[in-house]
Amino acid sequence: MGRKDSVWSLGDGQPPEDLEKPVENPPLSILLIEKPLSGSISVGGDITFVAKVEAKDLLRKPTIKWFKGKWMDLASKTGKHLQLKESFDRFTKIHTFEMHIIKAKENYAGNYRCEVTYKDKFDSCSFDLEVKDAPEASQSIDIRSAFKRSSEGQDDAGELDFSGLLKHREPKQEEVPEVDVWEILRNARPDEYERIAFMYGITDLRGLLRRLKKTKKEEKKSEAFAKKLEPAYQVDKGGKIRLVVDLADPTVELKWYKNGQEIRPSPKYIFEHKGTQRIMVINNCTMNDDAAYSVSAGDEKCSTELFVKELPVNITKELEDVKTTVNERIELECEVSEEGAQVKWLKNGVEVPTGVRSRFRTKCDGTKHILIIDDVMREDSGTYSLMATGGTTQAKVQIDLKPLVIIQDLSDMTVRLGQPLKLHCEISPGNVPGRWYRNGQLIQASERVTIIHRARNHRLEIESCTISDAGDYTFVPEGYTQKLCAKVHIIDPPKVHLDSLNFPDNTVTIVAGNKLRLEIPISGEPAPRVVWMKGERVILDTGSRVHAETFADHTSLTIDVTEREDTGNYKIVLQNEAGEDTATVKVKVVDIPDAPEAPTVTEVGGDWCSMTWNPPLYDGGSPILGYFIERKKKQSSRWMRLNFDLCKETTFEPKKMIEGVPYEVRVFAVNAIGVSKPSDPSRAFVPLAVTSEPTMLVVDDVTDTTVTMKWRPPDTIGAAGLDGYMVEYCIEGTDEWIRANKELTEKTKYTITGLPTEGKIFVRVKAVNAAGESMPRTTQHSILVKEVVEPPKIRVPRHLKQTYIRRVGEAVNLVVPFLGKPRPKVSWLKEGQVVDPTQVSIRNTDCDSIFFIRKAERKHSGKYEMTVQVENHVDTAILDIQIVDLPGPPQAVRIDEVWGVNVALDWTPPKDSGNAPITGYTIQKADKKTMEWYTCVEHYHRTCITISDLVVGNEYFFRIYSENMCGLSESATVTKDSAVIVKEGLHLKIPEYNDYDFTEAPKFTQPLVNTSAIAGYNATLNCSVRANPRPKIMWMKNKIIIIDDPRYRMFSNQGVCTLEIRKPSPFDGGVYTCKAINDLGEAQVECKLEVKGGFTFYELLQRGVPLHLIDKYMNDSKPAESEKK
Repeated sequence: MGRKDSVWSLGDGQPPEDLEKPVENPPLSILLIEKPLSGSISVGGDITFVAKVEAKDLLRKPTIKWFKGKWMDLASKTGKHLQLKESFDRFTKIHTFEMHIIKAKENYAGNYRCEVTYKDKFDSCSFDLEVKDAPEASQSIDIRSAFKRSSEGQDDAGELDFSGLLKHREPKQEEVPEVDVWEILRNARPDEYERIAFMYGITDLRGLLRRLKKTKKEEKKSEAFAKKLEPAYQVDKGGKIRLVVDLADPTVELKWYKNGQEIRPSPKYIFEHKGTQRIMVINNCTMNDDAAYSVSAGDEKCSTELFVKELPVNITKELEDVKTTVNERIELECEVSEEGAQVKWLKNGVEVPTGVRSRFRTKCDGTKHILIIDDVMREDSGTYSLMATGGTTQAKVQIDLKPLVIIQDLSDMTVRLGQPLKLHCEISPGNVPGRWYRNGQLIQASERVTIIHRARNHRLEIESCTISDAGDYTFVPEGYTQKLCAKVHIIDPPKVHLDSLNFPDNTVTIVAGNKLRLEIPISGEPAPRVVWMKGERVILDTGSRVHAETFADHTSLTIDVTEREDTGNYKIVLQNEAGEDTATVKVKVVDIPDAPEAPTVTEVGGDWCSMTWNPPLYDGGSPILGYFIERKKKQSSRWMRLNFDLCKETTFEPKKMIEGVPYEVRVFAVNAIGVSKPSDPSRAFVPLAVTSEPTMLVVDDVTDTTVTMKWRPPDTIGAAGLDGYMVEYCIEGTDEWIRANKELTEKTKYTITGLPTEGKIFVRVKAVNAAGESMPRTTQHSILVKEVVEPPKIRVPRHLKQTYIRRVGEAVNLVVPFLGKPRPKVSWLKEGQVVDPTQVSIRNTDCDSIFFIRKAERKHSGKYEMTVQVENHVDTAILDIQIVDLPGPPQAVRIDEVWGVNVALDWTPPKDSGNAPITGYTIQKADKKTMEWYTCVEHYHRTCITISDLVVGNEYFFRIYSENMCGLSESATVTKDSAVIVKEGLHLKIPEYNDYDFTEAPKFTQPLVNTSAIAGYNATLNCSVRANPRPKIMWMKNKIIIIDDPRYRMFSNQGVCTLEIRKPSPFDGGVYTCKAINDLGEAQVECKLEVKGGFTFYELLQRGVPLHLIDKYMNDSKPAESEKK
């Protein structure tokens, strides 16, 4: 027989222990929109099962699992016979899951399950697969059929087969075994058991391993047995089996065992001897005989397994259909082929519960099986079936109702509110339950409602009736279409329930302008007629602003916009057939108070005022709680509240106002209802304040009859401004203050006249504005009215203590203040001569002298002496005035030498320096062809220069401007001759001369000049040297060679040597030396450099100067400072 290839046969069907568990009903489908359907195929055929899930409400793909039986997941069994596929349609939003079975085999048959999960949702579906057309099976014992769970009730099924309890199918046949599987398993390794079991279609691997563990032992050559027992035997239930062993020694004592217990001879167990054979016969085999048997001969033992196959239980008498009425007793009876057989009763395919509390009872009498149902109901109708291992029988049971007879019908009732209600009816049959309804709503029993059913009597009792208990009552017998009906009418006298409103003294308070809806609970059955009245006027439900409405449980009075006139008593009258009732409700309409009158401002200060007002005429029906005050600037429209806590009084003092700005104020009255409208604004007022007292009152001048006082304005003037000052004096010894100025003076100086000579007075000054007079400022001591002589003193301004320099044409305006009393005499001299008033304008005052030249000329330069004299006291001062102008051009500009592309120029300083030092020269050149001038050098200090980098072949003229502090000279001096730069290649025939020895030792043609520099500004040292061959130039400071110092830059061009000192400090001052050396000798020149603007010790230390150099610098600077002094 070929290998049975099954990739999932190891879990085929449910395990035996799971079959005894009750089958749970599957949940309602919430995910699957198409479930896989059961199907059948032939051996070797293909089949596909499809499940579909709608994904409209799903955020991701659901999870699906395919199972065979209850526990085997087919996801791990996919291969050439099983394929799982899934797809998704984007247009229909449907997931499709498919399971393909390819070339199906017999053991693929069974129950399958599909489970779908998504988050907390779950859905599942079961379906069956039937594989047909299997070949007939041999009746000989086969270990593969004994340990196979998937067979559907074969005649040779082993003890582990429970298929007889499942759906009946036709027996399937298997091929006759061609190999000894037991022999293969005994000789195989344990890790090969599963492969061999799958190869030969054995699915109950656990049972196989359990039996194999007992039987498999290493076979040794037996000394007691010539032939041992077979590994396993099989016998039908009720049949007979012979177990035979052949002994090598017939004299050996032999014992038989069943599950380890020795077997004694009995009618069931018969022992036979035939030569060396020993035989044990087991008669009438039952399921208890299915066990492990062994036989011992001396010290040796051999074992075997006996499998008892239970024959199918057949049905010998079928169930019969039953038709009866409710509350009767029925019995369903059938007979089977075997006594005491296990059967299962089913109703509509579901097993019938037969527990202690169940209405179903089963009875077994030999081969008879009876299902008894006492007191049947209509729900018991259906198809009942009995399932045995050999077949199934079924019968239909129909339960009908008995005809309903109404003995006593329900009757209509009228009940007073609060009284009990009792409804009674009587029907037959008496055991029929029923339901009570009120107005179509089911009535449930409660503490107030009692439902009684005794035999044929049905009663509904309500302890205390309410209005809601009125209506149509219906009793419906269960299972019948007939109904018993009655009407219940509840009556109640009308009543107004004012107590439930909790209004004090039945008074309702409402704010004017609000909507009032007064709902008054009422009761009465039938519904009473309601009338609202105010005085003798009836309020109708058709009113516009005031109207009344009536509902089932209350009546309402509505005033859309309440007014003060709505205050009053409102009467309610109720009437119905059971009586009449009245009630009165008082409505009080309250409102905000009227606006107060315009407030009055009684007093005004610098940033405050005092205001008062009268209470409003009408307080709105509620006491005035206080007032709010607001203010605003007159030109503004924005009001600002001044108090957030209510003002209880009718006076208020606003503060923190801006002085000089007009303001208005207004008032709001407040009661419990709200805030009134604002009052009319007050008259505009302006907060003003007097100024502070004048400051620094001092005596400016005193004569024999006058006193001149001066002072400064007040520190605080205010928005009212300052109109002027009032000066008063008081003669010492009196208390009378005399006003000195009849009209206010705006000046801060005033002379009091008409005073007695040598009298003593006190003086005070007041500042006056629109708000009044300020506090006075008074002299601390008395003033003696007598003139005092004060020696003159000239106070020369600081800028006139140095030479005062101005350019020609500029104005000269000098003010020189002086002191002295009485008024000093002032005179001006120039070079000992009186100043010519036509050249200089001089104007003298009591305290200064003004020196003015409208248009300065160079002749105005010189030293001017100013003399101030008071009686015998004299003071003098000298002013040095220098008038400068542009310089004249340089003199005698000539071309000194021309060589190569270089031209040497020299000249003499200008004759006219412009009354100022010459600060430099500007040298320009021009090509003779174009005569366009170009600047070569600016701000040049020396009177000789070498112009280089000229163009060969051109002819040049040169001109020079002189420069001083006023600028360049107006004209320049041009060289008379031109300098021709000879082109290369042109050779003149020069007479032969003896070669001249041009070699010479270094010689400085222009020495170094002592220079003063300003600290922080670059300084340069220049000199020129002539030598041949070219000398080596070295610079030294204080005899120390300067090498690789970034603060110094050294240049040498055409014999001109330059040393540039970058941003020198006082430390850089000293003696600098320029030394030129060649093979013929050496020469050097020196100069002193003074750097002005010294540094402190701390600044030098911060710059990183060594301490010994700092010490030397500090010591050198001290003598220099002493010399300056």
